Amino acid sequence: MRGLTHRAVDAAAGLPAGTTSAYFRTRSALLTGLVRRLVELDQAELAAAAEDAPALRTPDDLVRGLAALVAARTAGEGRRRTLARYACVLESVRDPELRDILVPRENPGREAVRTFLAARGVADPEARTLTLLACVDGLVLDRVVAGEQAVSRGTDEIEGLVAAALRP
Repeated sequence: MRGLTHRAVDAAAGLPAGTTSAYFRTRSALLTGLVRRLVELDQAELAAAAEDAPALRTPDDLVRGLAALVAARTAGEGRRRTLARYACVLESVRDPELRDILVPRENPGREAVRTFLAARGVADPEARTLTLLACVDGLVLDRVVAGEQAVSRGTDEIEGLVAAALRP
């Protein structure tokens, strides 16, 4: 986070010095703009994934969908954005405005999980959905932090999370 400066953003974007500060006058405004953009990109990614994915009919379908999400968030550009998101999450501990922006949003992927769980008679599918997705987020964090040392057990961990979410 210390590297997030107007000057650094101008340089990374190939803009003349001072351009970023014309749009985001303070560091706080710059950080808020960054967080808004990260959330916007995440929501677009989740909407596109839900649109492209087949309907969730079986637990294996849900496992495959969540595995694809984990893969997208732990490699390449997704990994970079995940690292930025987690840095912003830590910053939001001291900044209520950032915290409000980072609150999990409704999106088609989340709705698909909730609908899937509800169709299986899970008690309180909203709470189970939030818990399942929080656990998947924890798995993403674990894999991003571990980097190349991450021990992937394929979909075993995700299968376990889905099984737990489906328990009566």
